[in-house]
Amino acid sequence: MWNASAITRDASVAAAAARGVWQWILRLGAFGFIPLGIADASVVPLPGSMDILMIALAAAHREWWLYYAVMATVGSVIGGWITYRMARKGGEEALGKKKRPKLWRKVEQLFARSGFAAIAIAAILPPPVPIVPFIMAAGAARYPLQKFLVALALSRIARYTILGFLAGRYSGKILSWMSELNHPVPIAICALVLIAGAIGLVFYLRKRRTPREAGAD
Repeated sequence: MWNASAITRDASVAAAAARGVWQWILRLGAFGFIPLGIADASVVPLPGSMDILMIALAAAHREWWLYYAVMATVGSVIGGWITYRMARKGGEEALGKKKRPKLWRKVEQLFARSGFAAIAIAAILPPPVPIVPFIMAAGAARYPLQKFLVALALSRIARYTILGFLAGRYSGKILSWMSELNHPVPIAICALVLIAGAIGLVFYLRKRRTPREAGAD
């Protein structure tokens, strides 16, 4: 039986912890992109978190928006490199070659044909488009590290430059909007995570339903 008071208490603790972590990241300023970039590129990513920090910092200090774009790119590349190395070390097992041979063949074909474009497109598109699966696939398929880093860096700097410029240009409106909300950034992060999770669940259920329907035929 669910304990309503316990659930409420746990939710309050989680919210307080989220606010505390976010305040710590904000105090780091541009260097907050480093730990956030590592977390965002991990197997449990925070979709949209880098974009939100970029907007918050560039809106507050609009003359530094280009500096923030560079630091966001650095944090994202560091996080991507760590995940790439982990997947590369795991090799075939990282994508379960023995359990999912068809998936592995598709990944090999993708990176042999257009690996650079696949990474670049996934890195420049906003949430909920996931980047982590492409990073892991690149590492597991042993896609050249230099090409991987160049594709990731070019796309991220383009993305964050555009985002930083817009945030700096419309900083007054953004700050006014944020001041009307209660802890908008953690709330936005949670919302993005829920949206990404919901989309992932839909794809997962469809994938499970397809084999069953095929078996029934």
